Amino acid sequence: MDLPFELHIALRYLLAKRKQAFISVISFISTLGVTVGVMALVVALALMTGLQQELRDRIVGANPHVYVWNTRGIADYHTEVDALRKVPHVIGAAPAVLGKALITASKGEEFISLKGIDPALEGSVTDLRGAMQHGAIEDVQPKAGDEDALPGILLGRDLAQHLGVEVGDSVQLLTPQGTLSPMGMIPRARRFRVAGTFSLGLYEIDMTFGFVSLDMARRLMGKDQVELIQLRVDDIYQAPAISRAISRLLGDQYMTRDWAEMNGSLFSALWLEKVAISMAIGLIVMVAALQIVASLILLVMEKHRDIAILKTMGAGARSIMAMFMMQGLLIGLVGTVAGASAGYGLSYVLDRYELIRVPVDVYQVSHMPFKVLPFDFAIVVVSAVLVCFVATIYPSRQAAKLDPAQALRYE
Repeated sequence: MDLPFELHIALRYLLAKRKQAFISVISFISTLGVTVGVMALVVALALMTGLQQELRDRIVGANPHVYVWNTRGIADYHTEVDALRKVPHVIGAAPAVLGKALITASKGEEFISLKGIDPALEGSVTDLRGAMQHGAIEDVQPKAGDEDALPGILLGRDLAQHLGVEVGDSVQLLTPQGTLSPMGMIPRARRFRVAGTFSLGLYEIDMTFGFVSLDMARRLMGKDQVELIQLRVDDIYQAPAISRAISRLLGDQYMTRDWAEMNGSLFSALWLEKVAISMAIGLIVMVAALQIVASLILLVMEKHRDIAILKTMGAGARSIMAMFMMQGLLIGLVGTVAGASAGYGLSYVLDRYELIRVPVDVYQVSHMPFKVLPFDFAIVVVSAVLVCFVATIYPSRQAAKLDPAQALRYE
């Protein structure tokens, strides 16, 4: 196959042997620098993207996408649920009562977030039904015909382990709302039966949440009405727009908050960290580009006699410049392809076999997830090749400006 003249010379210089082996070593080191930089950048972006997506998926799975309050009160939550389900893109609605409580067992105690739910509707807004490890979501309701049975409570797996309880054991809940007496407000205590355990995948929820029936939560919290309605939408990225549309469609008495608004600080921090890490590791690619500059300058100095001979034989300045630019571009292309492939493969292995384990109470996940997005991958590849190309411009122009008479004067 006939190669262009400039590419043929560039390949000969890159694969130099014998006396010019030093040039090949410099080219190899430059290629290795680009490879390491691109690989590190791909892995870093995959880590931050994977962590961001994993937390997002678990947050939107464990929580409703939109919370709705009615300032006029929710006397009949069934009517509100039916009305909200008619809003475009809403696929699930369920009532909730929220509060705080102190849970006590034989082996410990813990402050928890208490949530009253309707078992028939809760599965339409959260993944609680599928997250049950023991028992069923319907077990929070008292058993029919057994009026003396303790009311049920669903506990997160980590919370149950911390308290040392299993399904069937009893715990005590103490809530701030209580009975007014001459001694002041006496907190209300009530015994519950552990009806089941769940794992929603977020340590913060599995360690701090308990679910009881809607009626029991209202009694414990001293509330005569349902507090809010939870919604699930068909597209989580449209949740903010759907949330704003509810007030416009149903009236100003409806107040809303969506999952993106409630977790905005977390995802902003993750995005900022992703950008910062990308910029920091991107400096490795810049260092590799400087190595390309250095290697091409050394090559020009080493090959000044050859360049002069080529010019005397009719090679133009543009051909000389193209020859050295091709050499630098080849270094960048080989290093980028090798680094991108190695980074993608390493990210796949680390994610597939969950090799990097982390404290779940700190990161909310048991291992570091890695996710390579096609857009991020393309940006890394294109940017690396572009940086390597820019690095070839100066030494290539210097080679093109070489005066043959001056180069051959003392030869």
